[in-house]
Amino acid sequence: MSETTAAAAEGVARGIGDRLAIALSLLSSASVMVLELVSLRLIAPYLGLTLETNTAVIGVALAAIATGAAFGGKFADAVPPTRSLGPLILFGGAMVLLILPIVRWTGEAVRGGDSNVVFLAVTVALFIPAALLAAVTPMVTKLRLQTLTQTGTVVGRLSAYATVGAIAGTVLTGFVFVAKVPTSVIVLCLGGFLVAGGAALTIYFRGLKAAARPLALALIGTGLTLVAPRPCEVETAYHCARVVADPDRASGRTLYLDQLRHSYVDLADPTYLEFLYIKNFADVIESKWPARQPVDALHVGGGGLTMPRYLTATRPGSRNKVYEIDPGVIEVDKSELGARTGPELDVRIRDGRLGVRSEPDSSRDLVIMDAFGGIAVPWHLTTREIVADIRRVLRPDGIYLANIIDFGPQAFLKAEIRTVAAEFAHVAVIADPDEFTGQAGGNFVLVASQQSLPSAAIRSRLGQRAELLDDPAAVRAFVGDAPLLTDDYAPVDQLLTPYPS
Repeated sequence: MSETTAAAAEGVARGIGDRLAIALSLLSSASVMVLELVSLRLIAPYLGLTLETNTAVIGVALAAIATGAAFGGKFADAVPPTRSLGPLILFGGAMVLLILPIVRWTGEAVRGGDSNVVFLAVTVALFIPAALLAAVTPMVTKLRLQTLTQTGTVVGRLSAYATVGAIAGTVLTGFVFVAKVPTSVIVLCLGGFLVAGGAALTIYFRGLKAAARPLALALIGTGLTLVAPRPCEVETAYHCARVVADPDRASGRTLYLDQLRHSYVDLADPTYLEFLYIKNFADVIESKWPARQPVDALHVGGGGLTMPRYLTATRPGSRNKVYEIDPGVIEVDKSELGARTGPELDVRIRDGRLGVRSEPDSSRDLVIMDAFGGIAVPWHLTTREIVADIRRVLRPDGIYLANIIDFGPQAFLKAEIRTVAAEFAHVAVIADPDEFTGQAGGNFVLVASQQSLPSAAIRSRLGQRAELLDDPAAVRAFVGDAPLLTDDYAPVDQLLTPYPS
């Protein structure tokens, strides 16, 4: 009997039947995809979520899968899989349990510094267990190959089930796990499941002694996770959220989403505005409409609900509708920031693009775009198509306000100005004078309308705090040859200059 046939016969004799082989291939592949998606959430508090970070993590996962498949097959030919399969899964589970402490301690150590260190830590922490788990399918395949005449059937069937597992892991993580439980629970449960399964196989094939070291490593990883720093007070479906009290203002609260200050709310005085761009929003509104006149406002992006509160307090009878995609953020608003929904504050948990599309024609006086994923406006909220929809929703004398963050050459800002100008007759930009020269960067407020803007009144209210760029020729000169953003072409993450560390 050949060595291959003998190894396969040994595996069948020890219980590696077809069902167990399928289960191992399916579950190991599912675990890799769970790791990939969870890793994207682990880096969000430190790096944000951009196309580049998503692409990089996916690339690392694919590299791990390729490495694990190649070396797993080679190792299966050198060592009987019945000896290595259990410890491989067990050690992979132990490494999964080390992911949280590695990422969290690294993130805290470099907070405010070089974020690439965090990504390097995530790369190492993801690559090793993913590669180990990707090696399972070729090892199981080796055990099931009893004759050469079955090669195509066995390889094809196990590869198919491994793919099914990858799909299941992706769908369950995206639609169920992340929505129901914190990331830390997902990681700990996945690691514990792999450790338990790997230990059972190891003990079955090789005895308890062979499982001792990986089990010790798993216990260490679990213990370190319990004492590792936590970047979140609340983990929502999309963000790592926390609320921090203002040491200089007893009733002031700052909402952090991932690594950025997102909103400031004064629990006792909704008319108090802390962030400069929010003050600029208010200056445009106060310049356009007489004091205390109610307005019908649509807000894309909820955050701390600062502007809806302000409009309700300063313009009684105003109707605010908010589209916020993250239900967890709204729960934080209610539990920690005192938000109360009702006739004057209608909050809908819905993607902003779909929300705007559902609004009736000429139904709003004001539309405010203040939605972010990290420091970038989600690309589908930047294109000419949604700007055209916003123009449709606004009344003829309505105002569109958008918060844009950019730095350096401000390529994204200029592209967005051009895009808004393609749909609105009058466009202006509010920012610090140094920001227009590229010497600084930060928040820019875009103002657009189909009718003339109240420029003189806006300038009067801005005073020395900010500059209004509204001359059409000056706006065109500032924009230069920036591209027009459309649903077919919107490279927002590539145009955006990263937030300086």
